[in-house]
Amino acid sequence: MRLLVTGGAGFIGANFVHRTVEDRPDVRVTVLDKLTYAGNRASLQPVADRIEFVHGDVADAGLVDRLVADSDLVVHFAAESHNDNSLRDPSPFVHTNVVGTFTLLEAVRRHGVRYHHISTDEVYGDLELDDPAKFTESTPYNPSSPYSSTKAGSDLLVRAWVRSFGVAATLSNCSNNYGPYQHVEKFVPRQITNVLDGVRPRLYGTGRNVRDWIHVDDHNSAVWTIIEKGEIGRTYLIGADGETDNRTVVETVLELCGRDPGEFDFVTDRPGHDLRYAIDSSRLRTELGWEPRYRDLRSGLAATVEWYRSNEDWWRPQKDATERAYARTETIVRP
Repeated sequence: MRLLVTGGAGFIGANFVHRTVEDRPDVRVTVLDKLTYAGNRASLQPVADRIEFVHGDVADAGLVDRLVADSDLVVHFAAESHNDNSLRDPSPFVHTNVVGTFTLLEAVRRHGVRYHHISTDEVYGDLELDDPAKFTESTPYNPSSPYSSTKAGSDLLVRAWVRSFGVAATLSNCSNNYGPYQHVEKFVPRQITNVLDGVRPRLYGTGRNVRDWIHVDDHNSAVWTIIEKGEIGRTYLIGADGETDNRTVVETVLELCGRDPGEFDFVTDRPGHDLRYAIDSSRLRTELGWEPRYRDLRSGLAATVEWYRSNEDWWRPQKDATERAYARTETIVRP
């Protein structure tokens, strides 16, 4: 199989490439990545001699057409994905998430190539903290930020290209990922690296916003399950029953690092901060037989803490610039 992975130098994409190379040696992997600040060639260094890397933009129609024509399967991870950045400047999110997806869809349509689209549970908006409901594949879209709205738009493009043009595509919407190779701007690695640096973690608002956490390896095993067993045209939600509020995540990280779980600060809340995400992944489990490896968040966080502790040379170059950016918007309101 000839596999094209877009965004393969990013967090989830790089882990997907690692898993594919290790578990499927008969698959020829090509990575297309623009290498924006969130893409890192170093994330692919352990498998660099077993893949082809192409530096380019997923919205570059000529380049994309050439790569897709030489592929049997495209897995589309490439995305601008940071909510705070989308509030400061939405334009890169429209370019990559909407125009990039359109460009890929046109290429796979021309060449009859199988396509899998990676998306997020944030397209569904949020749930009340005391609401027992969870997101399902039939939950109406209700995005609340430029990031989530552009991802929602890309999902709808895929669905339309399946229905209108018969593109052989599947889609997956996943809950919040954590694990190795995640940029330190993101919530879990930022807290871990702050604690490792002896810095007090910071929480937006009250810290009671809930996310449904999943280890990146579990996400990627689910993606391969959908590619191999999923029904064309269908959407599958990927989750590992990891509903936990942000405060508990920070307290757990502090404990795992041998620190007092109360050593954190609160900062002013983010505009439009979604309250709660929760995934019902029963379709994926009952129809396709998938199950997560990390069945409790603490064990997955422990493995992630150890990875960041052992790989400072990977995350250290990103850290200072990330914290300077946060310092411009964060104000401590309660110790």
